Amino acid sequence: MIERYTLPEIGEIWKDENRFRYWKQVELAVCRAQAKLGNIPEEALKTIEEKADFSVQRINEIEAEVDHDVIAFLTNLSEYIGPGSRYVHLGMTSSDLLDTTLALQCRDAGRHILAKLDEVIEAAGERAREFKDLLMLGRTHGVASEPITFGLKLALWYTELKRSRHRIERAVEQLSYAKISGAVGTFAHIDPKVEELVCEELSLKPAPVSNQIIQRDRHAEFLTSLAILGGSLEKFTTEIRNLQRSEILEVEEPFGKKQKGSSAMPHKRNPITCERVAGMARLLRANALAALENICLWHERDITHSSVERVILPDSTALAYYMLAKFLHIVKNMEVHPENMERNLKKVEEIVHTQGIMLLLTNKGMTREEAYAIVQKAAMESRATGDSFKKKIETNAEVKKVLSAEEINACFTIKRFTRHIDYIFKKADLL
Repeated sequence: MIERYTLPEIGEIWKDENRFRYWKQVELAVCRAQAKLGNIPEEALKTIEEKADFSVQRINEIEAEVDHDVIAFLTNLSEYIGPGSRYVHLGMTSSDLLDTTLALQCRDAGRHILAKLDEVIEAAGERAREFKDLLMLGRTHGVASEPITFGLKLALWYTELKRSRHRIERAVEQLSYAKISGAVGTFAHIDPKVEELVCEELSLKPAPVSNQIIQRDRHAEFLTSLAILGGSLEKFTTEIRNLQRSEILEVEEPFGKKQKGSSAMPHKRNPITCERVAGMARLLRANALAALENICLWHERDITHSSVERVILPDSTALAYYMLAKFLHIVKNMEVHPENMERNLKKVEEIVHTQGIMLLLTNKGMTREEAYAIVQKAAMESRATGDSFKKKIETNAEVKKVLSAEEINACFTIKRFTRHIDYIFKKADLL
């Protein structure tokens, strides 16, 4: 991922320097395990632990010749260790090192993402409570429906984000597995106890069964979970973008004091951060598809997944973390305009009661079809002429036969739409 969209704490995990540091950590953990089992002399282990080091530049030089990154790393490691290096990588295959390291990298990246997601969830919950009772027009198909509260909209985001957290947490747990089982996973040249000891040291779990690699359904679950999170963030930011439209203008993303909206039109205040987050969700979805393609490999493995993962894992974790950081800023600092919500609601304040009138008529004995036809006709005439919908209902001969003026007036109250808002917030653990 380009630096523009990579925050340091997540980008550091995937840098070459850090990857080789993880490799060294894994190889030393294996050596310690082998020493405990009596396969490496204590003096040799001490030398390995003291002298093991690497140079990124030197590894790259060796790889240019041998065209194998793990061999290049091990060769460079042996240059530092000396003769004792013959005990390094005993009975292992490259994927033992690569996949165990990948588990550590994904786990660390996942923990960063979960921590940032927790901040977003907390912020969404705070703002949901802040606007719990703030009335606004609900819209379906982009068209006025019935009133809701802005807090209800944010409570929806809050609960959806919590579901994403659960998915990602589970996916990170499913990725926290290692294999130190040698070529094709049979432990033919390495004691299974080594794997157990290494996993204990690295706080990982041994893969129940592996071939030459950890199976890629685990990685696919992780990237799919990130893609689902991205889809939710896209939905939320698209909603803000729509509410920021000039003719609606109920909510706006933050806009800095020195920020500029357009090189040509000084009046512009564009939702560019929301658009950026929404666009990035497309990348997460594309990468999740690549991860799904990686599940199917030849026999005990091929390496068609390898080159793909070098891109999609760093990119997706960096993107998800960046998107969360930006959305956190948006949620905390978005500008809410209650006066515009009230204005937009007043434009249709009578029409929103059509369902209430219809149900009241059916309760008085009309069939649903009869009641629907009366209310729809009045609503469409009101929409076409600008006349009062309420007046049309009050003067309708069929309605007057079954409803009193008091009953009609009681139906045209906005409070009915928010009477159960506390119940909803309690279900969402927001009260």
